Amino acid sequence: MITRKKALYSGCLLLVSISTSSRADDSAAQDGVMIGVGAQTTPTYSGADKQRWQAVPILQARKGAFFVDSQKGVGYDLQSDSGLYLEHSLGYGLGRADKDSDWRDGSDKLRGMGTINATLNTAIAAGWAVSPWLVLEAKAVLPLTDSQGVNYRTSVTLIPLQSQQDSLSLQTSALFGDARYMQTWYGVSTRQSVKSGYATYSPAAGFYGVETDLTWSHQFTQHWGGALSAGYTWLDDHAADSPIVFRQNQLTATAAVTYTF
Repeated sequence: MITRKKALYSGCLLLVSISTSSRADDSAAQDGVMIGVGAQTTPTYSGADKQRWQAVPILQARKGAFFVDSQKGVGYDLQSDSGLYLEHSLGYGLGRADKDSDWRDGSDKLRGMGTINATLNTAIAAGWAVSPWLVLEAKAVLPLTDSQGVNYRTSVTLIPLQSQQDSLSLQTSALFGDARYMQTWYGVSTRQSVKSGYATYSPAAGFYGVETDLTWSHQFTQHWGGALSAGYTWLDDHAADSPIVFRQNQLTATAAVTYTF
């Protein structure tokens, strides 16, 4: 899965809604291709006090159990009649720059913190579509090409509205990270402190925040659709106490148009 630190992950929240809705439905996910583009406002990095606008490409293709997804990467999922499912994917994280960036997370306020490298990663998710309107999931994301630590999330998705034309989903996720992950994204080492001027900080592993996303998707015709998504992130003290975190509460909003064939 493409990690959220990361430009494109939150930009494709509407795909989370579409994918989750298909799992919650009694029928199996159908083969096909969806393409689209969205406009998104998002923090310049996790903990930043500034927003930026960016264009978000959307791609989702499926053939049987295999898929290609601009949010998740490439992978496969296995689903049972009871609603249990297992998903494995291979994706790419864009990392973080120590200066303003138009294509990935970054800010001039991070000068001296160094660049967090882009990395190939793998994600494993296990979930249960308890009913057509309730999905539970646990997921782990592990970097493969750079030692940046492992992050985890557990999520609950409610789908109060699901019809041929409209889908409304509300997803709340608890965020966790191991010690290396927390140090990579929120810590300040002695060397970084000297170069950046920020005080040293070594965050503890474990729970570090909550994400809540509300997504509405609408199918205008057989092929054309659209979606609106609003996200709220609250950072726990383990992350929020970092000297590079300037805002504990952050917002993301996305509007997109899609075409399915």
